[in-house]
Amino acid sequence: MLSCRITPGEFARGVGCCRLALFHRCGSEGRVRRYPSDTTDAQWAVIDALLPDPAWLGGKGGRREVHCRRVIVDAIFYLVDNGVKWRALPVDFPPWSTVYNYFAAWEAAGITQDVLDALRDRVRLGEGRVAAPSAAIIDSQSVKAAETVARASRGFDAGNYADPAVMLAPSQNPLAAPASAGRRPA
Repeated sequence: MLSCRITPGEFARGVGCCRLALFHRCGSEGRVRRYPSDTTDAQWAVIDALLPDPAWLGGKGGRREVHCRRVIVDAIFYLVDNGVKWRALPVDFPPWSTVYNYFAAWEAAGITQDVLDALRDRVRLGEGRVAAPSAAIIDSQSVKAAETVARASRGFDAGNYADPAVMLAPSQNPLAAPASAGRRPA
């Protein structure tokens, strides 16, 4: 299975797909960019710098990575972009279980949130704004209906209220049709 975008000839010339290219296997032809969700070289340069070094590289144990991290990230982007199941990952990516295990480990360690925060800060700074947002918008109806809010102070949605005694009678409802609207004159 191909796990890297570069060919062995390019690898011999010093072209690498990621900063760990010396340590993972490279297919005979490399994986070409074929999905809209695949990272460009510029995008990958930013994301690669945000991912931490693997534990084995720092002498903390563990096996060397077999698959290129760029292909793992591309597979995760493919899943997010297309909304498919893990097991429906195309065959030109590493096995779905490998991609899932990377994602689960990065998620458990908080790496995905760190990457998202760094990318958000980079975009905001590029737009001339402060890196950290100073305000947020919260839907008040969602807050009022949350289970963590005391029952007495929760919101009220008349469309979902079950007590018919509280509902308006048709004669009191200004939007209700008159009682004779549906009848023919005799």
